[in-house]
Amino acid sequence: MCRDGVRGSSAGFRTLTILCVSKLTDVPKRILIGRALRSDRLGETLLPKRIALPVFASDPLSSVAYAPGEVLLVLSIAGVSAYQFSPWIALAVVVLMFTVVASYRQNVHAYPSGGGDYEVANTNLGPRAGLTVASALLVDYVLTVAVSISSGVENLGSAVHFVIEHKVLSAVLMILLLTLMNLRGVKESGKLFAIPTYVFVGAVFVMIAWGAYKGIVLDESMKAPTADLEIKPEHEGIAGFALVFLLLRAFSSGCAALTGVEAISNGVPAFRKPKSKNAASTLALMGALAVTMFCGIIGLAMATDVKMAEKPATDLLENGTPVGADYVQHPVISQVAEAVFGDGSFLFILLAAATALVLFLAANTAYNGFPLLGSILAQDRYLPRQLHTRGDRLAFSNGIVLLAGAAMLLVWIYDADSTKLIQLYIVGVFVSFTLSQIGMVRHWNRHLRTERDPAARRRMHRSRAINTFGAFFTGMVLVVVLATKFTHGAWVALLGMVIFYGTMSAIRKHYDRVSAEIAAAEGPSDDSVRPSRVHSIVLVSKVHKPTLRALAFAKLTRSDTLEALSISVDPVETKALREEWERRGINVPLKILDSPYREITRPVVEYVKGLRSENPRDAVSVYIPEYVVGRWYEHLLHNQSALRLKGRLLFTPGVMVTSVPYQLESSELAKRRAKKRQDWNAPGAVRRGPVDTPRSAPRSAPRPPKDPSAKR
Repeated sequence: MCRDGVRGSSAGFRTLTILCVSKLTDVPKRILIGRALRSDRLGETLLPKRIALPVFASDPLSSVAYAPGEVLLVLSIAGVSAYQFSPWIALAVVVLMFTVVASYRQNVHAYPSGGGDYEVANTNLGPRAGLTVASALLVDYVLTVAVSISSGVENLGSAVHFVIEHKVLSAVLMILLLTLMNLRGVKESGKLFAIPTYVFVGAVFVMIAWGAYKGIVLDESMKAPTADLEIKPEHEGIAGFALVFLLLRAFSSGCAALTGVEAISNGVPAFRKPKSKNAASTLALMGALAVTMFCGIIGLAMATDVKMAEKPATDLLENGTPVGADYVQHPVISQVAEAVFGDGSFLFILLAAATALVLFLAANTAYNGFPLLGSILAQDRYLPRQLHTRGDRLAFSNGIVLLAGAAMLLVWIYDADSTKLIQLYIVGVFVSFTLSQIGMVRHWNRHLRTERDPAARRRMHRSRAINTFGAFFTGMVLVVVLATKFTHGAWVALLGMVIFYGTMSAIRKHYDRVSAEIAAAEGPSDDSVRPSRVHSIVLVSKVHKPTLRALAFAKLTRSDTLEALSISVDPVETKALREEWERRGINVPLKILDSPYREITRPVVEYVKGLRSENPRDAVSVYIPEYVVGRWYEHLLHNQSALRLKGRLLFTPGVMVTSVPYQLESSELAKRRAKKRQDWNAPGAVRRGPVDTPRSAPRSAPRPPKDPSAKR
């Protein structure tokens, strides 16, 4: 029970509070998320292709529900006559889709580590281009969640009025539900989301096949609900450059079907072996499904005479009269389904329900892409290191929570309005597409300089041609998107990219500065002082100045035994630590404890308790190197593990915890701020007690006369 306090100790009370909260939240956490998984069970969480497809491709597959409508909405500006260009626009989107898919199939083979566009740009174009791509992808992932959830809420709200009346609350609750499912692990969430995705894909293919059969074989006429309506064009007689610009804008809107394609290249580590081959196969299958569904819906929309307008209340006419504000314009896929299956039929209802559900699940693509990319960026020191660590269920929990928080903020700011949010969309993904394609061109150029095998050179030339074509296409789309959507909201996405870029650059500079400051000097450490009494343990993560200072201080305490203790969470880092320890010739034994659940605190506490149980009369002294920082945000980047560990060890009998501070340069800022506030106390000032003379009194003020009756 958490009821006994630490009298007179604010630090002890704070630590006790942390422990109490931890105990109280542990049970609900286990119920909602599940029991922790060992690190050696990571292979069990890897995805087969049948699960990876709905996990990573739900966004591009679901985009066919609104991408055809975006094309027709733009073309309606010029009236129904402009609809004749929709097949050609669909063909251009198909060519671009195949080009991008073919390029990313090469990406996953050349860069299988999961960095995707970021790794391609960073390796071939430099760190700035890589960071630009990373910023664009992070913004796009956040927007994917916000747009998909808001769109799903609007689709569901047409049937459930409570949802549409409380759009923001419903969207936030849906984000929380998706977050919870992803915190349980990628494989578990994939199994849950696979069924609705496959139902949606199957229903769309049945609709396309049945519509083609009715129209070609049975020669039946199929009419959409808007077939008898007319469109009032905003600009009649568009020709020349204006027509070309309109077609480019319609093409860029149709390219919404490509959003999420890059997620598979970012998620290669989550696939089962052979990872690259399985990821490439999933990419090809995703491209084939998305292209077929997109073309099929566009074709049926033309066959059923679907009408769409950006302002349906005034631009859709019935017998020459506007339909009015009460008219509800249904998406293209709903109108086509009604024409093919019939209004109220089982297949129509099934497709409508599957469409609404898959739009919710489209956000799951971002829930898998964002944390993986965040982990890689954290490993490269562009984001806090906590994002690199897997959680209890072997998912990147911190990245999942960060994504959910950012998406909920966007939903709240834009009132869960998908029409407003969609204007921010696409910009980031085409920034990453374009830079990635250019990076792959440089990749092939570099390899062609050294490759001499004719067959290999032919493959590289073919790949370079595909990437060059892709770079041109995606670059053109990016220019069109920026030109047509900048004032409608695309500037917000660009601003978000700038903020991410600046923040990650600042974090990298901080980590680089700290690494240079704490780098250990060459040569063996001083071991002239021999320990004599207490069993001392120095916690070690790396060999740097704070570690060496803690070792030197522990030796000066004249302990009975002294050892360094490290917790193995990452085998690569552990191996590097052991080699560095031996290379430097540090004469303190290094003990490494394996942590299958990636925990730091529990293995240390259990090891210390084991020492106490073996020798109950001995005292154990644990030395923890800590950074002393001067800025508030630096506390978020350092000492988190040390705080949790001290909180546990403080209440272990016979154990003394010593923090060995290492003052970073930024700590001087806090010292100077304290001096400015006249609150700085020099060492020993507390022991000397307060000064009786007021600060305002002059130093030369005469002392009061002594009382003669006072005792000496």
